Amino acid sequence: MVDFMVTVMGVVLIVEGMPWFVSPAGMKKMLLGFLRIPDRIMRGMGLLLMASGLLLVYLVKG
Repeated sequence: MVDFMVTVMGVVLIVEGMPWFVSPAGMKKMLLGFLRIPDRIMRGMGLLLMASGLLLVYLVKG
């Protein structure tokens, strides 16, 4: 189980690091764009992402 979790974390780091490697300027521009999004919207987006992840894990694990 630990091997699986470490593998998952490795894949997450690869996927999260790809945009920074491919387009650092684009990532900076995107991050500056986040500053214009109200906190309420960001919280809603975070909640939606967490709920989606939880649903995905639930569907896979049963």
